Amino acid sequence: MNNKVHVKTGDTVVVLCGKERGKKGKVMAVSPKEGKVIVEKVNMVKKHVKPRRMGEPGGIIKAEGAMYASKVQIVCPRCNKPTRIGHKIYDDGTKARICKKCGESI
Repeated sequence: MNNKVHVKTGDTVVVLCGKERGKKGKVMAVSPKEGKVIVEKVNMVKKHVKPRRMGEPGGIIKAEGAMYASKVQIVCPRCNKPTRIGHKIYDDGTKARICKKCGESI
């Protein structure tokens, strides 16, 4: 399996499909081995938490669930549209991710 994911932590993404379609959020964590990402305030799930120490309350908390990286697309900060990313190598040898729609560096 290819362990490469097109998004990085901190990117702003939009969800393409599922019940959360159209929602925007920031990527909090990336798991390339599973091909999944966790997006802020998207795909909220309920977790049953057991109290760990004396006096600490247990209960049901809401947390973000992981979703497949193929279900999200990066939003360009300049044109503010969902876009694919390309790679450009400059003359000095540095490599940058660029927006396929406007050509701006991401």
